[in-house]
Amino acid sequence: MAPTASETNFSDDDEQLHKSKVTVVGSGNWGSVAAKLIASNTLKLSSFHDEVRMWVYEEILPTGEKLSEVINRNNENVKYLPGIKLGKNVVADPDLENAVKDATMLVFVTPHQFMEGICKRLAGKIRVDVEAISLIKGMEVKMEGPCMISTLIADLLGINCCVLMGANIANEIAVEKFSEATVGYRENRDVAERWVRLFSTPYFMVSAVQDVEGVELCGTLKNIVAIAAGFVDGLEMGNNTKAAIMRIGLREMKAFSKLLFSSVRDSTFFESCGVADLITTCLGGRNRKVADAFARNGGKRSFDELEAEMLQGQKLQGVSTAREVYEVLSHRGWLELFPLFTAVHEISSGRLPPSAIVEYSEHTPRLNLLEGSAQYC
Repeated sequence: MAPTASETNFSDDDEQLHKSKVTVVGSGNWGSVAAKLIASNTLKLSSFHDEVRMWVYEEILPTGEKLSEVINRNNENVKYLPGIKLGKNVVADPDLENAVKDATMLVFVTPHQFMEGICKRLAGKIRVDVEAISLIKGMEVKMEGPCMISTLIADLLGINCCVLMGANIANEIAVEKFSEATVGYRENRDVAERWVRLFSTPYFMVSAVQDVEGVELCGTLKNIVAIAAGFVDGLEMGNNTKAAIMRIGLREMKAFSKLLFSSVRDSTFFESCGVADLITTCLGGRNRKVADAFARNGGKRSFDELEAEMLQGQKLQGVSTAREVYEVLSHRGWLELFPLFTAVHEISSGRLPPSAIVEYSEHTPRLNLLEGSAQYC
């Protein structure tokens, strides 16, 4: 017997109720690219609502217009991703609470220093069944120790939070050049696979690993190494020196991660979030670019000044992450174990000249202390 009209309507309504609704919290360069990726998939996948909300921190453009209104009219983030259409199903919303109120999947992609404030604004304003993913590189350093951004989100909002990191220079993904990424998850493989489906396209290949801390720390710490690589470029020290900096940077990334979290897997460093992200960031990212300029100016112009001049409102992560990692190293007596991380902060803060980046080679870290690292946590 054919279903009645009322039965058909109920089925359609029920299907709509069970579709995932996605909101991207953040609308900078990477946030806009993430919205574009996601929006192309929600139109194709029946398990997602077509519309993708994107929270926009409202700005007034030189024309006097509001950024959110221009995005919605032109289907383009003219400030942070000019020339790229986001998808007509992307809706910019300057009201944070309104943007997230019906979402069942939240994608966080803002500068990490703003996340605690954002989470406090969202507490009690989101659905209890929401899943989250963080694309944010960085950490919060508190009195009790370092706190990863995914943990901050999970603790302040009481929700599960995966991470996505990888060799992802946003402007290249925006023009659909091939790239990879890694989703890190804790326990629920099904949730991880849902994120993989949401982000994957023929030009953006995503895989999942059960190692949130490892994936997230790779994405966070590589920005410190990229600052070092930029110093090397600015001083024209050559490719051999830069390769050495990258190798030792990877060693310090792995050692620091395993000291903080013994659960971090060695294999994670060979995923896109690990060595691949390190390479691309040291070759072409914004941290490398601004550190290059810092070194060419002999450290006489501050990173804040160069950031404002060169990045048109985008934020560096490497300098603040280097400072936060330095606080952890200093507090725990680990400075001698991480000479490269230490040098990056001391150069960035003006205590040492840029040329000091290679002087770490005179210091041999006590690597024997890094074996069986749990006792030093």
